[in-house]
Amino acid sequence: MKRFLLGALWACACLAQFAFAAQASSTTELPLQAYTRAATSLNGEWKIIVDPYENGYYNYRYEPFDQQATPSQNAYFTDSKQKTPGDLLEYDFDKSTSLQVPGDWNTQTDKLYYYEGTVWYRKTFDAPKAKKSDRTFLYFGAINYRADVYLNGKKLGVHVGGFTPFHYEITNQLNDKNNSLVVKVDNKRHADAVPTLNTDWWNYGGITREVKLITVPKTFIRDYKIALTSLADKIVSGSVLLDGAKGGEKISLKVPELNIQQTLTADKQGKATFSFNADNVQLWSPENPKLYAVQISSGADKLGDSVGLRTISTQGKTLLLNGKPIFLRGISVHEEYSAHGGGRVKNAAEAQHLLNWAKGFNANFVRLAHYPHNEDMVRLAEQMGLLVWSEIPVYWTINWNNEATYQNAETQLAAMIERDKNRAAVIIWSLANETPVSDARNKFLVRLAAKARSLDNTRLLSAALEKHYRADNESIAVVEDPLAEHLDMVSFNQYIGWYDGAPEKIDRITWEINYNKPVFISEFGGDARAGNHGDVNKIFTEEFQENLYVKTLKMLDGIDGFVGTSPWILTDFRSPRRHLPGIQDDFNRKGIYSNTGEKKKAFYVLKNFYDKKAGNQTTNN
Repeated sequence: MKRFLLGALWACACLAQFAFAAQASSTTELPLQAYTRAATSLNGEWKIIVDPYENGYYNYRYEPFDQQATPSQNAYFTDSKQKTPGDLLEYDFDKSTSLQVPGDWNTQTDKLYYYEGTVWYRKTFDAPKAKKSDRTFLYFGAINYRADVYLNGKKLGVHVGGFTPFHYEITNQLNDKNNSLVVKVDNKRHADAVPTLNTDWWNYGGITREVKLITVPKTFIRDYKIALTSLADKIVSGSVLLDGAKGGEKISLKVPELNIQQTLTADKQGKATFSFNADNVQLWSPENPKLYAVQISSGADKLGDSVGLRTISTQGKTLLLNGKPIFLRGISVHEEYSAHGGGRVKNAAEAQHLLNWAKGFNANFVRLAHYPHNEDMVRLAEQMGLLVWSEIPVYWTINWNNEATYQNAETQLAAMIERDKNRAAVIIWSLANETPVSDARNKFLVRLAAKARSLDNTRLLSAALEKHYRADNESIAVVEDPLAEHLDMVSFNQYIGWYDGAPEKIDRITWEINYNKPVFISEFGGDARAGNHGDVNKIFTEEFQENLYVKTLKMLDGIDGFVGTSPWILTDFRSPRRHLPGIQDDFNRKGIYSNTGEKKKAFYVLKNFYDKKAGNQTTNN
């Protein structure tokens, strides 16, 4: 009997893992333009139950409650109440503790600081006012990592992936009053997931971005796309997608400042394309982050947004913004704001703080690592004139041979591109970070590159590659990767002087990069605790980090085709890999700011370098 039960539990566990992989490989749903629409916020206080054994999801035989015809009232998603004094009910959301949404659970309560597992969230709400013919969507900015979503006891679906938005239409599932929205949030790491088991950042769990209800007419503007497609002729092209259309619907497109007003006609799929000449357009750039109001309407629906118009391209080893050479004065950024004890960036104000810090040393570019960041971050960067590198968490050692893992990565890639395809600030889609070369990996990433180009051909593709040394000469660093042939820019991480020898080694290195493409150094750096001072040879001091920056920047500036860099990293950030007491204390200390915003000596080295580059750029233009 014991052997039978163990076998049954093992089988259920295997089925659960299979289900995880299958859900991860589901196709991407249609995008939904949500940021600028009026909405009913479901942010704020949510009741929670911490459930490490997933008692509210599985019965004692490890069978999911939500796969039963009549789920037990002990399934937490039913949000049941005790009907009689004799009812056996072992949970009660009303009497449970609370967390704030958006937000991670790790930094809201000490008990959950290291926790990885399931936490149930519940929010009650009344339906927003709407016409009988209107439609309502439930929109999540992001949940890390797997979300099982239930409304009034019925399952809406599963979303896998911690950094991309998703939504459900709930028009016919809403009650007028007292709706119960329950979300099972599970941030456990999986070998077949994206990212996989091992990362160098904190695995913040929770409903980390906004939740809202969006009410639209029966036929509504689901999506649109716009871009400057010809710099020479100043041609702007794009499309509009109606949901609920039958074909023949009229769509009004206006860009008032450019004197553009067009009437489009939707086809049977609800799509309409457009193109117009904009001779008088002001091109978006870091020096002039010009945004134009775009107004789209059809029937009872209206959608407004602000967009920049620009081109990004390469010519040999030169990077061109709007046809002119540009040097990317960058920095890498994690979506973490710990100045006041917080973890994941929760709102636009925290995103603004991080971007202001980047502007403080004359940056014109941010690498938003290692996953798609909050939409606030991207839109604020656009408003502030900061160019953006956006990437998906294909990080280190993904399971390259698993089709479900590939589908998971592709789904996250598509969601990232679909959300931010109209943001002029975004100039680079990145496919991966520090992935070891192999046949399986090459096929995986080349396939991803083709998918990215099919979704958006107006931006550059890159990835953070790795270097190695010539076998016959360890002073010659080589960047050679089959993936580079499929990318527009050769980007790589290098830590000579930190993980790779002492800083003196930097002075002896020359580079061999045999690609006629721009070269971008996506990471370099070393740790220093703010206020820890000493000799330049003493590790973890500000002086050591300062010296490392001086030597590294001089070396990089000598690379043929060098078009920019994004040192690692803007601020110190939490990482469970960093255990050194008194120095790291769960923080990666490579920031040029401390996690509380103190400037380290390396800050001034980088600022001086960028000030000179900015001056040269102005002179050359």
